[in-house]
Amino acid sequence: MLAELRTPPRSVVNPRTGYWRRLLPLLAALACVTRIPSFTRPLWNPDEGYLAVQARILAQGGELYETVVDRKPPLVPWLYQAAFTVAGSDSLTSVRLLAILAHLVTAVLLASLARRRWGDGAGRTAGVLYLLISVGLNPEDAQAAAFEAFILPGTAAAMWCADRRRWGAAGAAVGCAFLAKQTGGAVLVPVLWLYAAHRGGGLLRLGVGAVLPVLAAAWVTDPAGFLFWTVTGSGTYATVTGSELHVLARALANTGILAVACAGLIPALLRLSRAPRTGMPDLWLWLASSAGAVTAGFHFFGHYYLQLLPPLAVLTTAALHSACRTSRRTALLTSACCCALFLTWGLLAPRPDLDHTHRLAAAVAHRTAPHDPILIWGIHPETYWLAGRPPATRFLTAGFLTNYSGGRDGPQVGEKHAVEGAWPAFRQELTDHPPALVVDDSRGEPYGVHRLPALRRLLKATGYEETGQVAGAVLYTRQTAPGADAQPAATSWATVRP
Repeated sequence: MLAELRTPPRSVVNPRTGYWRRLLPLLAALACVTRIPSFTRPLWNPDEGYLAVQARILAQGGELYETVVDRKPPLVPWLYQAAFTVAGSDSLTSVRLLAILAHLVTAVLLASLARRRWGDGAGRTAGVLYLLISVGLNPEDAQAAAFEAFILPGTAAAMWCADRRRWGAAGAAVGCAFLAKQTGGAVLVPVLWLYAAHRGGGLLRLGVGAVLPVLAAAWVTDPAGFLFWTVTGSGTYATVTGSELHVLARALANTGILAVACAGLIPALLRLSRAPRTGMPDLWLWLASSAGAVTAGFHFFGHYYLQLLPPLAVLTTAALHSACRTSRRTALLTSACCCALFLTWGLLAPRPDLDHTHRLAAAVAHRTAPHDPILIWGIHPETYWLAGRPPATRFLTAGFLTNYSGGRDGPQVGEKHAVEGAWPAFRQELTDHPPALVVDDSRGEPYGVHRLPALRRLLKATGYEETGQVAGAVLYTRQTAPGADAQPAATSWATVRP
């Protein structure tokens, strides 16, 4: 008895908090390591540049879907705007940190989902596997803080909540995933299956949870503009016509790259596909709906494939749960080696397009004043951001006015394939408030000024003449002084909406 009294009591450790106390630092460290290459470039792809320009316009009082337009919902532009408000808009470091947080939250949710189903070891496996394969794409797709990176926490949260029958929260997560990008709403398919499988009440909560965030975003922006730009106005964009071989080659290339990254997962997934799927149809539906989201629009850009990674990680975890310890170690080791390969690629990958954009931005900054609006006729909106000059139009790329996107070079490119109402609005913007400089950065692509009679006439009517070239881009300056009734240039992009 005396010995017992002298022995200090052992601290009682909650196994749940103890588990996460050990796992969270591991996942956080892995999330940071896998995103190291993202900080080695000022920009990774045009989507980052587009979002940076949008955020600056919004911070200066602009309105989404009116003074600046995009085919995407507003959540990610708002995230950029918030990050720029806190940390400034001269660097994307702040949004890159948000992207790390998004991947970490996704990994934690997947770990929790797997742990609930198959135990502690499965939770660790799912979280680690996801982060290892999350870099398994072309670095400009995997390392960018773009739309798809911010879809993933919403989709993982929707599955996590549905697995626990928290239908209102699951619906809200679906709505948030949609607001990051429309294809995020695909996770509603496995969520509905889980609802049907549980045969419980809560359908109204699920529906209201999904709809309310979307309605709120539409109301805060512009309901008609939100509907047009995110749903009804992209019919010509979401087609493969005119670029079938190009799209097929891109799809095969990006699928092959992802297959290399998932080399450690493929054997386990093949075994699982041949085994009974009792208890996991929701996960297969999650993978199938994500594959449908990748296919939607028929563009197959590499960053689209990010949406496949969470269900792939969880399904592989399910397969490894019943496998021997050697199989689990082999899968993790192979994934780690592939991760190292892709990290090396990210650190060493050249960016010739970025070099061109830097040269062009420097030339634009040299020829214009800080508040002069300019027009970049091309598909690299990051030039506005790097040059520190406001756009003279709400259309930040020529794609809205020509339907050019991602190498489409067939009959679907041209003025007649533009977004409905875009050309009248564009003409009025350039006529009422001519930009200080027009840059044709098409460099031989099918949307060049020389191939667009309407644009040539517009430039001629507003007094622009070719005055030089920079790195293959043609510069036009205005030889005719603007009329006395012209408004100040600083308001030149806030006039009309298609």
